[in-house]
Amino acid sequence: MVTDESERVQHQSKKDLEETRLPEVPNLETQRREAVVTPGPSDEPNMTVVILNTLENLRKEDFKKFCFTLKDYKGSKYKPIPQSKLENSDPMDVAKLITDYYTSNEAPQVTINILKDIGQRDLSHQLEKNIGGYQQLGLSKEAVKREANQGEKLKDLLTCGGNSLDNYDFFVIVVNKSNEEQIQYLKFLSKLKLFCVLDFDPNSNIQGRLCHSYRDTRWANLHTPSQYQGQTDSVIEDLNLYRQTSWVFCNGRHDLDDDSNKELDYKNWFRKSCRDVEQMVSFICNHEVLRHGKCLIIFLLLSPVESEKDPIFYTYTAFLKHIGDDMIIHICESQSTYEKWRKMIQEKCDFDIDPLSINTLSLSEVNGTIMALGPSSESSERLLPSCDSSFVVLKKKDEDSLTALDILCQNQCENIYKDNSPEFHDKKIKYEEEFYRGGKVKWWNFFFCDKDKQSPFIKRDKYENVKKMIMYHLRESKNLCALLSLFHHPGCGATTLAMHVLWDLRKEVRCAVLKDNELPMTEVAVQVVKLMKLESEKPCPVLLLVDDSKEMENPSELKNCISDAVATHCNINISNSQSCKVIILNCVRSHNPKEQYRCYSPSQYITASLTPEEKQEFEKKLKELKETHEKPENFYSFMFMKSNFDEKYVEDLAHNTPENFNNSSKEAQLFTFIALLNTYEEESKLACSLCEDFLGMKNFRSHGESALDRMEPYSNLLILDSMESWGGYKGIRVLHHSIAAACLMELEKMISLKVSDITEEILHCDLFFSRGVVKQKLMDSLQHMLIVRQHKKDGVERELFSPLIDKIHREEGRQTVQRIFEKASSRFEKSVAIPQALARYLCIREQDFPEALKWAEKARNIKGISYTFDTIGQIHKTNLKSNIQREKQEMSCDPEDLSTNIKMAMNAITAFKKAQELANAEDEPEEEPTDDESDDYSRRSYSVKGYVGVLEIAFLVFEILSRLPFFEKSDPMRKKYLQSFLRKEMPITSVYKENNETNNRYEEIIKGHEHFLQSLRPEAKDTFDLLDCYFKYIKWNLVEYQSKNHRIVCDLFKEYVSLFCTEPEMIKKERESNPNLDLTINVEERRLYLEKNQADTFSGILQRLDKPAEEIESITECYALLRKQHQHQNVNKNQKTKETINYILSCIVLCLSKPKSKHAKSHSHLSDLLLATLQDVGLGYHVPDPYYLALLLFWPSPNNKKDNTDILTYVKAIRKSSHKRLRPLLRNRSTIAYLYLGRENGLKRLVSKPQLDKNFKMDRKELARLWQNGDIFKEKAITNSLQRVRGTIELEEVFACYGKLKIPVRPAYARHVCGGHSTERVSFYLGFAINGPFAYDIQFEN
Repeated sequence: MVTDESERVQHQSKKDLEETRLPEVPNLETQRREAVVTPGPSDEPNMTVVILNTLENLRKEDFKKFCFTLKDYKGSKYKPIPQSKLENSDPMDVAKLITDYYTSNEAPQVTINILKDIGQRDLSHQLEKNIGGYQQLGLSKEAVKREANQGEKLKDLLTCGGNSLDNYDFFVIVVNKSNEEQIQYLKFLSKLKLFCVLDFDPNSNIQGRLCHSYRDTRWANLHTPSQYQGQTDSVIEDLNLYRQTSWVFCNGRHDLDDDSNKELDYKNWFRKSCRDVEQMVSFICNHEVLRHGKCLIIFLLLSPVESEKDPIFYTYTAFLKHIGDDMIIHICESQSTYEKWRKMIQEKCDFDIDPLSINTLSLSEVNGTIMALGPSSESSERLLPSCDSSFVVLKKKDEDSLTALDILCQNQCENIYKDNSPEFHDKKIKYEEEFYRGGKVKWWNFFFCDKDKQSPFIKRDKYENVKKMIMYHLRESKNLCALLSLFHHPGCGATTLAMHVLWDLRKEVRCAVLKDNELPMTEVAVQVVKLMKLESEKPCPVLLLVDDSKEMENPSELKNCISDAVATHCNINISNSQSCKVIILNCVRSHNPKEQYRCYSPSQYITASLTPEEKQEFEKKLKELKETHEKPENFYSFMFMKSNFDEKYVEDLAHNTPENFNNSSKEAQLFTFIALLNTYEEESKLACSLCEDFLGMKNFRSHGESALDRMEPYSNLLILDSMESWGGYKGIRVLHHSIAAACLMELEKMISLKVSDITEEILHCDLFFSRGVVKQKLMDSLQHMLIVRQHKKDGVERELFSPLIDKIHREEGRQTVQRIFEKASSRFEKSVAIPQALARYLCIREQDFPEALKWAEKARNIKGISYTFDTIGQIHKTNLKSNIQREKQEMSCDPEDLSTNIKMAMNAITAFKKAQELANAEDEPEEEPTDDESDDYSRRSYSVKGYVGVLEIAFLVFEILSRLPFFEKSDPMRKKYLQSFLRKEMPITSVYKENNETNNRYEEIIKGHEHFLQSLRPEAKDTFDLLDCYFKYIKWNLVEYQSKNHRIVCDLFKEYVSLFCTEPEMIKKERESNPNLDLTINVEERRLYLEKNQADTFSGILQRLDKPAEEIESITECYALLRKQHQHQNVNKNQKTKETINYILSCIVLCLSKPKSKHAKSHSHLSDLLLATLQDVGLGYHVPDPYYLALLLFWPSPNNKKDNTDILTYVKAIRKSSHKRLRPLLRNRSTIAYLYLGRENGLKRLVSKPQLDKNFKMDRKELARLWQNGDIFKEKAITNSLQRVRGTIELEEVFACYGKLKIPVRPAYARHVCGGHSTERVSFYLGFAINGPFAYDIQFEN
């Protein structure tokens, strides 16, 4: 057996701290091959005793039934036991009789069969389990010995000679067709950490088959091989790889009623699917997806493979193209299946799979052997706290579905290792060593400290404050969700403190850690709500830790999302809530935690400083560590904290960096790279695979050497860390970012190695910039070092540039900064962030506006988005301000300056308008960070920065004009001239001015730009009006940024009033003016009637659904008269079309409100009229109204084969039109479906929301809540009225299916569509909203 990794580390004899570190990736293939398969002694039990123990568990009546059935047993070659022998026999007598009559080999099976016959299945299963580990019933002693060898062999293959499945990060299963009898023995799949399953059984997701059975207990997303194509990181994200099992149907899927999912014969499979499978295998074998040596491929053959012309054999050969044959093992359901498979591989691949195969064990034994392996969390049920001090079981499938959350259970870490066992002790030493060296704290650290009451975990002094803050809000806060912040210096133990609080509260509230801060907030919110409701009638409070946050914006958005989700889905009324349901504990890294703490409440802060009591605790802990560890003084991260974060300690540590530091060596260069990353990106890691490639370790695995081994003598300052978001990939970092910074300082003193030199060296290295997932992580870190700015001491505003750029600027100046940015720009060719950052640097620091503009325009040329145009506008604005300031100081009156400034203002306004136009048009946030003044606001919000920029430029121009001799604002008359000119009341030629050369040139310049200058005042007024609506009527979460904009606009409006509203009556008029325009339209009497009754719009007519029928009848009559006059009058075409559309809708509403009205029209009449209108307007009509009518009238019905198949066109048209017309209003908002699909035919199949509401006699707020959270669709009145539509979910899109017709619909509730791109059959209710059809109450058929 291979020595346990922790033991190997513990007994290393290298000089300094190498004895305390772990190797990166053990060579598991070598370990597995070298593992000795040693069968244990036979140790066969006395079968009479085993059977007796079982029979003694039968009640008296059941024992009589057993004896009665036994006397007639005919399932053996032996004759039944005579009744005379069984009379008056007790369990001991019967057990002896069974073994005597049927022999020890067959007696157990006889007992099991009879127990099943009399309904004692639990006892029969228990007897099977008791016997199964020793011998398979009916086999010879030689077979028993052989099976024991195969059992050990299976364990060795899966554990590399150990007893734990944890040696592999992931398993990949390749399986062919199964039968229903085998499924009960395949439960071991639920125990393995599966990356994916390649399934060649098209019936696997049918009830009783493998995939369906697996999904009963675990979560799996259902995919096809083609979904594995594309950029690696995109595929990983789209398919939820690493987080949830991917179940891939490689040759059809019969539970979907679609010809494209039928099973193919080999010829057609090879032609249509072979390439997709091969590309999928290539993806799986990519070492950046699954680390070679840390994943195992298992070919599970549940049925014979008859020839090489079988897709599963081709898949095997595809794997061999990318990985070694020793990374694949084979488990066969029978000896005959194995022999065929083995022979086929020998003939075609010239390789004997026997050392890597299991073939004589039954599936039952395979299952039992794997299920017995540990350690594993499945060894005990994981428990969550519930209501009334109770606990519930956290089902594995539920945990699988909560991909965003690392859930902390009440019994976390328990029943995995036996207390005080050697394994328990080894793991304790290992986890302590990793943590105190500088690794991230794990739940195991708290668990082991709890077990040893003499050695408690150190509590920082703010521990009690944070805990009390949490408990207070849980019990006293009336908010559904509370955001509590913990501001902290990097590396001062705040995350450890927060996790310690979670650990101690895990039995009172449901605790979880957010795994990935980049996940969509709505998705996280839905999962938090699900955690609240798991296995509990009443929602249970949740404590959620958000770690490694740098901002308050994302957690604030998460708080709002969770509050909405809790109110919507947990039947909780916000105003009636008695206690807080979700606490977000937000750990925020800050270089000024105390200042930020003052800006946010409720919050706490923790700094890199120990109290006297904390110092004593650290001294005590060091004494404890000396008793259990050889050199705890080499736990540098712990010792640094113990020194009260003394900078001298890390300086002395860094000073011990070898004096003969040779920066030409690969190891030294790599160390400087990692130190630079950890100084300026504290939590960054350099992937081990990249380190190996840089060090030239192509064949390192065959020698068992890791990258960390090669990093001598610097490895004592380094540690391995997992990159959890990418499947547990290992990365290398410095133990503590302060140590990294001290090392950089020491290297600069010792060999004059500057951070700029290291930065340029990284940018020079081609290896780091080729395509790849882990390389992308490095590139992201490099960009962040260059562009991400820290908060100032006030905790709100930001510094102008990143700390790295600030340092280089201070020490080396512009030339070096620009050279680094230019090199970075050549490396990140598609990045707008780098040229943007350089443009800002040149503009702000160097006032080199032409050069700044050149780089800003380069960013715009890379990607013309709102932020790049905004940067151009900002440069022009700063240049304009600079010119004004210079002219004031110089007291100059050069007309050419006026010409230059006006042109600059025109360019700035053009850029800001374009930025605003793009901001209005952009659907999604940019994936890449940008670096401009926009960094202080959210890219997920609707930005008004362009509007504000236009106002700022307009008032800079007003200021420039007011300084001209004939517009001097200090002179009332000259100011009046300026007002009159800007109001277009007086041309520049009529303005009184002295006749001199300067004034004449001014007049010439102004006259050349008169149109632009006179457009500024009305444009400013319109913009003020628009922003007035924006700030008053739209609710925003991003208070700080919007307040900043609001202050700017308010200040500018004061200037506007001062400049243009000098008379009291004008000031009053401007301040009291209604932002909405007065619409005065001279129309005929009937149109006036419609307008007065708000029935001249589409939405106004829809609102008549809950009004008296007489109203809509009058409206319909009015539109009918208008339509008659269309034939006799020359009516504007647009007006005619609008009135026809409104007429059709009014007829539909009338039919629903008063179907027997004389003005009511038939379905066919309205359909014909609409078809004619649609022919007239086409598919590009400026409003979605006609397409909404098309959905209502042409939506297919199950029984009508003549349904309009153009419905797909109309769905597309309504989405496009509503997006174009209503997008600014609909952004991040939901729409209301006024009409739903009912059970009847014609117009009667439309059911209005008000009609459904009439079924409920309850408070309006309560009814609104039912609609909001979707519970309304569980009410009988709804289910009796509406028609459920069958459909599918494919690639997270919902479709309504009518035969071969698949119509896209949107899910009304995002939570109903799970991530992972799983394809599912569903049913739902259908609602019609102005932006298309929506699916409500989506139910999965499986």
